[in-house]
Amino acid sequence: MAAEGTTNFDCLEIKTRSLEQTLLPLVKQISALVEHGSATPLRPTAVARVGQAVNLAVERFVTVGETIADDYSEVRQGMYDACKEARQAGGAIEQICEETNEEIAFDRSLLIRAARCLLSAITRVLLLADIVVVKQLLLAKDKVSHSLDRLESVNNFTEFVKAFSQFGSEMVELAHLTGDRQNDLKDERRRAQMAAARQVLERSTMMLLTSSKTCLRHPDSNSARENRDTVFCQMRRAMDLVHYVVKDGVLNGSDSALHSEKEELESDRGTAYACMRRLQKLLDHSKRTMDPSCQGALPSALEAVLERTQDFTDSAYTTHEHREAILEASERLKVELDHLLGLYANLIPIGFEGVANCPEIGESVQACINSAMDLSRHLANAAINQAQELSSATKQGLELVVAIRQQAVTGDIDRLHRTSDEFQESIDHILEVCKLLRHVAVSETLQVSAKFTEINLRVYGPQVVTAAKTVALHPGSKIAQENLEVFAEMYQWLVSDVTTIVKDVLDTSQAKPEKQVYMSLPRPGKHGTTSKPLKAVRLDTEEQEKIAKSGLEMKLATSEMDAETDKWQENNSTQLDENNDIVKRAKNMSSMAFTMYQFTKGEGPLKTTQDLFTQAEYFAEEANRLYKVIRQFSYQVPGGTLKKELLENLDKVPTFVQRLQFTVKDHTVGKAATFTKVDNVIQETKNLMNVISKVVTTCFECATKFNITLPQRVNVLCDQVNGDPLTGQLSPQELRRITGDKAFQRSRTLPR
Repeated sequence: MAAEGTTNFDCLEIKTRSLEQTLLPLVKQISALVEHGSATPLRPTAVARVGQAVNLAVERFVTVGETIADDYSEVRQGMYDACKEARQAGGAIEQICEETNEEIAFDRSLLIRAARCLLSAITRVLLLADIVVVKQLLLAKDKVSHSLDRLESVNNFTEFVKAFSQFGSEMVELAHLTGDRQNDLKDERRRAQMAAARQVLERSTMMLLTSSKTCLRHPDSNSARENRDTVFCQMRRAMDLVHYVVKDGVLNGSDSALHSEKEELESDRGTAYACMRRLQKLLDHSKRTMDPSCQGALPSALEAVLERTQDFTDSAYTTHEHREAILEASERLKVELDHLLGLYANLIPIGFEGVANCPEIGESVQACINSAMDLSRHLANAAINQAQELSSATKQGLELVVAIRQQAVTGDIDRLHRTSDEFQESIDHILEVCKLLRHVAVSETLQVSAKFTEINLRVYGPQVVTAAKTVALHPGSKIAQENLEVFAEMYQWLVSDVTTIVKDVLDTSQAKPEKQVYMSLPRPGKHGTTSKPLKAVRLDTEEQEKIAKSGLEMKLATSEMDAETDKWQENNSTQLDENNDIVKRAKNMSSMAFTMYQFTKGEGPLKTTQDLFTQAEYFAEEANRLYKVIRQFSYQVPGGTLKKELLENLDKVPTFVQRLQFTVKDHTVGKAATFTKVDNVIQETKNLMNVISKVVTTCFECATKFNITLPQRVNVLCDQVNGDPLTGQLSPQELRRITGDKAFQRSRTLPR
């Protein structure tokens, strides 16, 4: 009864954390009062004190509500009425509690009614206050929208500068309000959508400035106008998304185009992962209850899953092996489900008891669940495989952007057209990966991030070429060149976003879906999300002490690897010649990891964070080479427990390699962020070292047990450019030279 009257919190539909945190303590206090007289009754004096405390808290609360009512006419009357009801209910609760003594217990039914009235009134006050917050935010959004309209209509520089100045100040206000709202929202998907909208608005502001200036300087240029119009369009779409999130699913308008846009915004729930979860829930329910009513929903759920698998099988970048595995798993799931539905159809005339007592039904449902899980695994593997191959496409795209800029400046139109076609192919490849990652992402935050990254890349990627055409037609225009640089920087940002999403999907594929990491924009400032080139910095003593634990753990993994290789070399010299490739590469990795451990102590050849990141890159590359060597070796191992163990651990290596590579490439700004990146790099190196150690140990056991000759290292010198061929460890001079070269190259091609 008490719970019914006071603690049915979910039915209040509170959508923000601030409202929930305000209501929850009051709910607990009232619940304690209502439950008085149960197994643990309160003393009468305690009851009276709680009643007084509730009434005092209500009085303070409604005073704030009435102040809001005085300032905002649109909620004034409703707020006054709700505050009056809350004050009356608070007074009634205090009176009921004061009348309680040892002989006379309070009337719980009266208290429950008063509590219900109080919660209802307070909830109305909070919702009305939230309406004021929403109106403030929408008003700020409307101001920015009007400023955008004004900017679009100006036709001279003087007027533009004035309009842009006003637009900038209004954008700052909107950034603060949307940031606060984003952090306050309870719904994960809405938070991610608000983050996506804010990111577009902030990143597009500089493009709006340069594209508008270029258009004013070259009013007859169609390419300049296309750049500017695209930016205006994207910023307006971001404003509509802000409105949509703030109004919780209501778009700013009612025409059919907006309705189709709403369907697009809600499409996150139609991913392969979401559809598969629905199918598995139906199957789980059917397994637990043996309820034949599921037979009506199962076919449509299966159809939704199979429809999403087509995105994987139709992709030009899905390997033949993954495509065949998906098709085979899909067909197996379809056959198993058809069999289950056939059993239900045959047993329904017998009645529910007949279905429940049929063991074949339970076996069939479990077979369907197993097939669904198998298909999910193949879909995830296909997406992750594409993600792991993405680095070549992103690298190519960034190199093509450099070429496009050079060809635009020199006015080489023919080569620019050819390069532009290659650039579009690179974009299409990245878009395909984004789509598949969205399908397998297990959190709504990742689904939304992948979708909006895909949208922004599809829209803004080709605009790099458009901006280049303007430069090619006006090679002496500094404004046009500046505009091209800004659009190229936007493309670099988007590539970085894709890299981050890939890393997050890889991380969550190794973790339980319930433990998601929420992503959000930092508190908006002058350049809230602007990335700057990473500077090589040294860690001070305090930072080295903090990171020493991670370094020590990695040192232990290194020692374990060394001990294992030494042991097998001593005891198995006939099979494990000291020049064999697996031993050498394992020792190579151990040596590199040891230098990284030394870095955490302020010792060794690695002097700066950039030295560490460069060494981590070589470490990942060596792990990849070792993986390929052992993969070839595994073909010689006969089937059995040892081979199964070897392959299970070996299959983890590419994922850990990719995670380390993406961690190294992740751009950071500021010393604190760089320190965090150092810690993450050490952790990922340690994780990779651990799995490599298991693989190498099992590999040696297989070689000894089955008398298999390990592969010999043919040309060690080719494996490590300008480094020690035996240890893979770079000399300090060579490391500094390579680090400097790479840092320079990255500063020209990658956002850091």
